[in-house]
Amino acid sequence: MSLITKLFHFVMTTSFKYNIDSSHGLSHSMSILHFAKNIYDAEKYIKPQLKEQERVVYVSAILHDMCDKKYMKEEEGIQEIEYFLREKIDPWEINVVKKIITTMSYSKVKKDGFPQLGIYQDAYHVVREADLLTAYDFDRCMCYRLNKSRLATIEDTFQEACELFETRVFQHERDGLLLTNYAREQHTILQEGAIQQMNRWREILYGSDIGNKGSM
Repeated sequence: MSLITKLFHFVMTTSFKYNIDSSHGLSHSMSILHFAKNIYDAEKYIKPQLKEQERVVYVSAILHDMCDKKYMKEEEGIQEIEYFLREKIDPWEINVVKKIITTMSYSKVKKDGFPQLGIYQDAYHVVREADLLTAYDFDRCMCYRLNKSRLATIEDTFQEACELFETRVFQHERDGLLLTNYAREQHTILQEGAIQQMNRWREILYGSDIGNKGSM
């Protein structure tokens, strides 16, 4: 069985164990992996040291939310990840993966800034920025908030998501969180896509029969 298969099986098992919903589970791991590869492919010629860290980048991308404090105690998640990775990748790679996934969250970066990871700094930014780019999926944001509060209305969820995008997601570039050319270019493209998603939801909720209050 290939390493990537084992990694995704671990994501599925951990998601089931800790009730990690789709917004941070298997499909999200796949999405961030795709963005991480795109950033890595664009950066590896500029920063050749990345070529020796490719596995670290992909492992970190796939596993990054399997210790998310929104779903579990971070320390417990890290221990399970470390145990899972034993004898699958080199010890130095495990240590770097742990450093990346425990310091890359938006909240930690906003609070503490970027960590100093030396020769692994660029690998860190590849994974961190890939995660930020997945945040532009407006429906994913809606899914997380609905799963978080099953009693929430779609209308309230939509309004909360709009506020999050205006105050946080759309500010990624202005806040200096996107350092690679690829991520900065994608910011504009993905922002336009998110605005289209938001507009479609607005039409459904406030301009259609199904969204018209009292129609059913």
